[in-house]
Amino acid sequence: MIGFAGLVARRLALLVTLLALVFAAVALLPGDAARAALGRNADPELLAAKRRELGLDRPLPARFWDWISGVATGDFGVTATGRSVNDLLAAAAPATLLLGGIAFTLTVIASLAAGMAWAARPSGLLARILQPVTTTVVALPEFVLAALLIALFSLATGWLPAVTVVDSSGYPASADMLILPVLALALPQIGWNARVIRSALADAERTPHVEYARLAGLPPARIMLRHILPVALPTIAASFATSIGMLIGGALVVETLFNYPGLGALLAGSVGERDTAVAAAVTAIAGAVIMLVLILADAIRSWSVRGLRSSDPVRWLARRPVEQEVPVR
Repeated sequence: MIGFAGLVARRLALLVTLLALVFAAVALLPGDAARAALGRNADPELLAAKRRELGLDRPLPARFWDWISGVATGDFGVTATGRSVNDLLAAAAPATLLLGGIAFTLTVIASLAAGMAWAARPSGLLARILQPVTTTVVALPEFVLAALLIALFSLATGWLPAVTVVDSSGYPASADMLILPVLALALPQIGWNARVIRSALADAERTPHVEYARLAGLPPARIMLRHILPVALPTIAASFATSIGMLIGGALVVETLFNYPGLGALLAGSVGERDTAVAAAVTAIAGAVIMLVLILADAIRSWSVRGLRSSDPVRWLARRPVEQEVPVR
């Protein structure tokens, strides 16, 4: 318990440090929120009054302390134009959750299918295709992959739109506008998780009870589903938990490229307007989600390691023998 509490404390300290760096980076950019709100040709007296109103004349550490104290109570502050940051987050977050949810669902389905097929036939044609393809998509950053998808499916063929147009509800006007952003997010995670699943299944396949199941003559599909997959499941679950954080982080980049109306677009606009409260708030939301899923992944890995250390294959087999569906001859 002490070790877990220490892990959470370290994650929180890292998140606060990240927020302080983002707050400082936006504040130190040329220009400020007062000039962005009043325009480049604003009267100097009005500009000075606006800076006093926004608190920009105060030291940066004091401004950050006031903001982070409000965050602790659930208040992310207001923008330079007086709008509630909480309202902006509430309006933008559902679109990001929609994009990330579709990408995560596709990641789980596709990586499980690819990883299990790869593990079942490690020397087959599919394995020889997946080996270089997964390496390539994992190595490509989301923005590079997004640019390649736009060049291929939008500019070269015209099959899919390269930008997102929203309707009155604030969501994409048609479903095909989600395809390229979802692929840009999901393909690297599919490649990564397929490799993790293949490796986890290969390790589980070498355990004694799986060899015993083969000797008992059980069908390969039953061996995979009943005896290999459960052993590999903690590793696979931890990998999927990590992917949630990666999808949230990648969405902030992909949304900007596709003009998608989510947290990424909100972050890009806040940097352009030098609005430190909005930029730090988006970073706080994304960082908190990533921190939580990383803690979950660490807990799953710890549970998996303890389970493997405490397991005794001989006692397990004696307690739960493999089904004798096919007699041993």
